[in-house]
Amino acid sequence: MEKERVLAPDELGEDNIQKSLRPKTFREYIGQEDLKKKMNIFIKAAKMRNETVDHILLYGPPGLGKTTLAGVIATEMGVNLKITTGPVLEKSGDLAAILTSLEENDILFIDEIHRLNTSVEEILYPAMEDNEIDILIGKGPSARSIRIELPKFTLIGATTKAGQLSTPLRDRFGVTHKMEFYKLEELEEIVRRGADILSISYDEDGISEISKRSRGTPRIANRLLKRARDYALVEGNGILDKKSVNGILKLLGVDETGLDELDRKILSSIIDVYNGGPVGIETLSLLLGEDKRTIEEVYEPYLIKIGFIKRTPRGRVVTEAGYRHLGIKKIIEK
Repeated sequence: MEKERVLAPDELGEDNIQKSLRPKTFREYIGQEDLKKKMNIFIKAAKMRNETVDHILLYGPPGLGKTTLAGVIATEMGVNLKITTGPVLEKSGDLAAILTSLEENDILFIDEIHRLNTSVEEILYPAMEDNEIDILIGKGPSARSIRIELPKFTLIGATTKAGQLSTPLRDRFGVTHKMEFYKLEELEEIVRRGADILSISYDEDGISEISKRSRGTPRIANRLLKRARDYALVEGNGILDKKSVNGILKLLGVDETGLDELDRKILSSIIDVYNGGPVGIETLSLLLGEDKRTIEEVYEPYLIKIGFIKRTPRGRVVTEAGYRHLGIKKIIEK
């Protein structure tokens, strides 16, 4: 059985506790201040005109709150939210069934929208622009196309790879926003809020320690909070302090920068096998035995953000900071 990666920014079959930590309104939503200000204005204007909000595209690394934000927007608009993902929508009929089930002003959230296949994507074009879809009835010479009117709705698309979206689809979104990694003080506020919701006793050192190891990602912060709570209860005095947080993070193999065993393996493999790089993503994928897309979308963004890896035209290169973190002296070839 594959070992759970506690620092994975994607969902790991999250339980009801994790869901309870999700904010429901903009007042509760911490971080992404620019986006919140924009969306507050757009939502208020739409409600005043009794219209739907423009279609929204959110992009950035996983775990930064794209799904949560869709739920917040639905709550603020007072409408229903339907959630699906690009890979699940295999046929145009799958999407047509969802679109025809929407009610007036509903929000449809499609995660990993860059993974929609072409036939499904083409159904979206008239739906987004004219609130209509064309459905083919029958097969062969007797087949005919019928047009179905849809209620007005808002599509919120989320992607980790905005560059892979087709231009026609990308151009149909009225609002496009890049989700940024969270600042330390924002993560501290998120962890503090989570501890209060879960009725966990804590001190500020414990809150700060979790936040520093959370890789700028709220989902990871909340997951580490739950693990630290268990450790403090069993091995400590029940209080989330620096000692109990350090204890569980050491047990989980998370270092002071927020890297785990797999992150360090990426760095050490490039250094040991390719003298620090450059190395192409295909080669790196084979070397690590990890899916190429997972490396690009899940592991690399944080390593690049903290300056341990950089991308070059020839491939990935470990920086001097990456060498220092592993305690390895960089050997410069003459």
